[in-house]
Amino acid sequence: MKFHSLGRTGISVSEICLGTMTWGGDQNDQADGFEQMDHAVEAGVNFFDTAELYPVTPLSAETQGATESIIGEWMKARGNRDKIVVATKISGPGRSYIRGGAPINRKEIEDALEQSLKRLRTDYIDLYQLHWPNRGHYHFRQIWNYHPEKQPPKAEILDNMLECLETLDEAVKAGKIRAVGLSNETAWGTMQFLDLAEKHGLPRMASVQNEYNLLYRAHDFDYAELTHHEQVGLLSYSPLAAGLLSGKYLNGQKPGGSRAAINGDLGGRFQPLQEPAVAAYVDVARRYGLDPSAMALAWCLTRPFMTSVIIGATTMEQLKINLSAADLALSPEIQQEIAGVIRRYPMPI
Repeated sequence: MKFHSLGRTGISVSEICLGTMTWGGDQNDQADGFEQMDHAVEAGVNFFDTAELYPVTPLSAETQGATESIIGEWMKARGNRDKIVVATKISGPGRSYIRGGAPINRKEIEDALEQSLKRLRTDYIDLYQLHWPNRGHYHFRQIWNYHPEKQPPKAEILDNMLECLETLDEAVKAGKIRAVGLSNETAWGTMQFLDLAEKHGLPRMASVQNEYNLLYRAHDFDYAELTHHEQVGLLSYSPLAAGLLSGKYLNGQKPGGSRAAINGDLGGRFQPLQEPAVAAYVDVARRYGLDPSAMALAWCLTRPFMTSVIIGATTMEQLKINLSAADLALSPEIQQEIAGVIRRYPMPI
């Protein structure tokens, strides 16, 4: 397992991060979560990602926060808090059952942070992330209706960003947070946070957690340049496009217990345009004797802006396949074939 620096923080994280969003819902219980964490640590993973929102299957007031509680119980049982880099997130506006659906501001950060610390049974969080911006974003298929011209005035946006950074700074100084990051953010938004941090001596955003996979590669453009010059690395979520790139949903299949069987359209990903691209990637993998999931993840690991790839699994078999990507070196021939598929299907989801 390779390790990368989390931005400019000096915190070292494994190139594969264990995602946890199915624990505590319909797909995985606490015993499953414990088994996955034990195995991931044995494989060299030191980085776990969660959120106050999780689990996502289902998203509900009844299950909200259960995933953090499972991680907290595991760290208490194993006595290994100092060995794990824990990342969690405060939800943005829109979920009525999470503090009334309020936008992220001073009060919401203070309240959410205390609740996450309590559920995680810890005195500090290594990476505290803003789950999505108050003003909206183009991720999760929202690119097709993205209208930044309808956002609030710039001054209002910047005032809120500054308020958030000042609140996070207080938490850092109190020892409750080690580093801060973004999620579902844009290149412009990230640069505003960086500029404000520099001007006011506030915490610098260390990373951005955005979707990135063979079917969705928005980070290859302006964000890649930002990462290079500003060292705000990518933590890629949905590196298998919610399981599409495993090939298990080809020909319209929805295996029992899968996310598609529970959540329907996989956040807008499960639609006809993705099928030819997925079939082409699966064909490349099988012709070279590779597991399609392992190949897709290994490709993500080759990207120069990648800090860590966030994997998720509902079974131990899936977890072992995903972790195997860390030891999979893609030959120039395979990478060339993958590039050819990308060229044919540049933006299928």
